Amino acid sequence: MKMKTLGRTDISVSEICLGTMTWGKQNTEAEGHQQMDYAVEHGVNFFDTAEMYAVPPDASTYGKTEEIIGSWFKTTGRRNDIVLASKVAGGGRPWVRGGRGIDGPSVREAVEGSLRRLQTDRIDLYQIHWPRRGHYHFEGSWDYNPYLQDKQSVLPNMLEVLQVMGELVREGKILNFGLSNESAWGTMQYLKLSMELGLPRVQTIQNEYNFLRRYYDMDLAELAFHEDVGLLAYSPLAAGAISGKYLGGVLPEGTRGAVAGSAYRNNQYTEPAIRAYLALAEKHGLDVCQMAIAFCLTKPFMTSVIIGATTMEQLKTNIGAADMVLSETVLSEIQQIFMRYARTL
Repeated sequence: MKMKTLGRTDISVSEICLGTMTWGKQNTEAEGHQQMDYAVEHGVNFFDTAEMYAVPPDASTYGKTEEIIGSWFKTTGRRNDIVLASKVAGGGRPWVRGGRGIDGPSVREAVEGSLRRLQTDRIDLYQIHWPRRGHYHFEGSWDYNPYLQDKQSVLPNMLEVLQVMGELVREGKILNFGLSNESAWGTMQYLKLSMELGLPRVQTIQNEYNFLRRYYDMDLAELAFHEDVGLLAYSPLAAGAISGKYLGGVLPEGTRGAVAGSAYRNNQYTEPAIRAYLALAEKHGLDVCQMAIAFCLTKPFMTSVIIGATTMEQLKTNIGAADMVLSETVLSEIQQIFMRYARTL
């Protein structure tokens, strides 16, 4: 397992990060513990979670995933072996602090709650799950809509949040600060504030990156290069769609698509591309899921790829992708498929 440096810190993390969002809904506590045991045995030292998990989110499962990680820490005594990342939820969930969104007091309350559930005294990387302003992430929009943002409140809110992050760093409750579902503009504003005011610096961005969604290539990749703000890629399998299990509108029992009632990222526009990637993997004798994760690992802006699994078989396959080396031929054919379908994805 290769190790990467987390932003401009001296922390080394495995290039495969264990995602945890199914624990407490699709997976039991025992299954979560089994996944953590296996991952650590195979070189993974990086776990990512969030106060909002498990998913799909609802009031009954809020915080359950963090509780499962906390019980594993207590049982195994391995907290010091793990680089732990968590996130504060944005607005829109009435069961999360009344749905009021991210502000200074909300961040502090969220951190205190996560520390209790995780049974730890610090979080190594604390991230804003999504911004308190509208843009293409999670908005169901294909373009930028300025009317989703209150221009006068955006920067004051960023400053307030970052100041509280600074307080929490000084208290030792969080060690580093990161973003999730962010844009280049938002990231640069946080970087500017941190530089001008001596506040915590953005170390990472956790955004979606996969065969179907490669927005990072177009703009944030340059930011990552110049500012050392690496990508933590979530959904490298496009929420499982890359496996082909949802083709034709099928929702296999027990899958995330079945639990949520729809197959995220599998639709009439993406199916032709998915079928092309499946054919490419078959042509070269590769597992398509491993091929997708291995592709993400080739990117120079990648800090770690966040994998998730509901079965041990899936987990073993996903972690095994770290050992796959894609030939130049395969990489070229992946790019050809992407260019063929990019305008429809």
